[in-house]
Amino acid sequence: MKLSRKKGISLVIIVLFLVSLISGAVYLKNVMDYKQAVKETTFDEINISDISDGVYTGEYDVDFIYAKVEVTVGNGKITGINILEHRQDRGEAGEAVINKIIGEQRIDVDTITGATNSSTVIKKAVENALTGEK
Repeated sequence: MKLSRKKGISLVIIVLFLVSLISGAVYLKNVMDYKQAVKETTFDEINISDISDGVYTGEYDVDFIYAKVEVTVGNGKITGINILEHRQDRGEAGEAVINKIIGEQRIDVDTITGATNSSTVIKKAVENALTGEK
């Protein structure tokens, strides 16, 4: 059975439409999952003075945002945090959260306005570095 040119073009358009629709739905589901993962991120209270001096690496990934950090602890204090990798959409401003963590010597500091999700992911990466969690 041979399709007419017009029917063939119509079939291609319908298939492309369906593929686009399915791709869009999958993308929206992934975005909803990522936002839920950030929303459900919790922080444990860590006594920094109990952490041995050293350099610790940690990471946290919620698909659309990923952070890998190196945390330096000396004399019972966080003395430095280096962001080794930060994959984000528009959350580069969230990297300023490391200054708050160092200044307040705790992980669950206020997030950076406009970069809440990136701030949250970076904070969790710091916590994971200090607790050895993945």
